[in-house]
Amino acid sequence: DLPPQPLPKSNASADFLATLLAVKFADGLPLARFEHVLARHGAPVPRQTLARWVIGCSHLLQPLHNLMRDVLLDATLIHMDETVVQVLKEKDRSPTSTSYMWVQTGGAPDKPVVLYDYDPGRSAQVPIRLLEGFKGYLMTDGYSGYNALARTPGVEQLACWAHVRRRFVDALRVQPKGKRGKADEAVALIGKLYGLEREHKDSSVQARYQARQTTGAAVLAQLRAWLDKTQPLVTPKSALGTALAYMDNLWPRLTVYIQRGDLPIDNNRCENAIRPFVVGRKAWLFSDTPAGAHASAVIYSLVQTAKANGLEPYAWLRRVLCDLPAANSVDAVEALLPWNMR
Repeated sequence: DLPPQPLPKSNASADFLATLLAVKFADGLPLARFEHVLARHGAPVPRQTLARWVIGCSHLLQPLHNLMRDVLLDATLIHMDETVVQVLKEKDRSPTSTSYMWVQTGGAPDKPVVLYDYDPGRSAQVPIRLLEGFKGYLMTDGYSGYNALARTPGVEQLACWAHVRRRFVDALRVQPKGKRGKADEAVALIGKLYGLEREHKDSSVQARYQARQTTGAAVLAQLRAWLDKTQPLVTPKSALGTALAYMDNLWPRLTVYIQRGDLPIDNNRCENAIRPFVVGRKAWLFSDTPAGAHASAVIYSLVQTAKANGLEPYAWLRRVLCDLPAANSVDAVEALLPWNMR
C-alpha cells in the first residue's frame, strides 16, 4: 500500500504541492502565471486544478494553524492589524465589496507566531472572536473596532506611535516649503522617543525600563504639554489638527509602553507581517471564493511563521506535507510545528 498522501485520489505529490504553495505564498506568483510555467515545461495543469489543490492543502494544514493559535493566545503580548482583500463570489455581496485579512503576531521569543484570518467584515466582533480567551497586552493602531476587545477584563491596549508620527509627517507635506512649523516640533519630539528605543535596543529589559521611566517619561511629559498648548490654536479639520486630535484621543494607550521594559513602542512588527500579503495581492489581485480566501489565510500563516522561526518555507512545507497525512496524534502534529523542527 502507498503511504498516506496529502491529497488522496490526486496525482499531486508532497514535493509538487510544497512547490505550489511556496511559489504563490512565499514568492507571490499568481496561479495563472504558474500555470504558464508548468505548460512551458510540458506539464500542463489547469489553474482551477491548482486552486483546488491549494484549498485541499489548507484543509490538511488547518490543525497546524489551530495549534499556532493556541501558542499565540498563551503569549502576554499580541500585535494585531487588518488589510483589505477582494473576494468575488461571496454570498449576498457584490464582487466589488471589500473584505478583510486580519493579522496577529506574537508568541514567546523562541516561538514567534504570525496568524492570518479571513473575514468578510471589519466589525468589533471579529477581533473578539479571534482572540477569545486572551489575557495580556494588545498593540493596535487607532481603529475603534479594537475598543470592545480592549474593554475585556484582563486585556490592556497599547497604541502605535508610528501611526501618530505618520499623521504629523502628512501635515509636514502641506506646510509652506522651507518653513518650520508645529508639525516639525511634533516629529522631533517623537523622534526623541524612538532615539531612546534605538539606544536601548540591545539593553536588558530592566535597563530599558529604567530609561523609559526617566528619559522617556520626561519626553512624554514635554510632548503632552506641547499638545495641550498647541491644539487650541489649530483648525481641527486641518492636517495638523487631525494629527493632534488623533494623538490626544489615543494618549492613554500611547503611554502604556513605558510601564514595562518589554513592551513595544509601535505596531511595526504586525505591519511587517502584513507586507508579504500586500505584495502578493498586487500580483493576484483577488480571491475567487471565500474558501480560497480562507485557504490563503491558513497558508500565509504557516509560511510566515516558518520564516519567523528561521526555516526555509519550501523545505518545511515539503516535510510537513510528507509527514502530516500519517500523523495520528496531537503530539505527532505538534512535532511538525516550526519551532520543533529547527
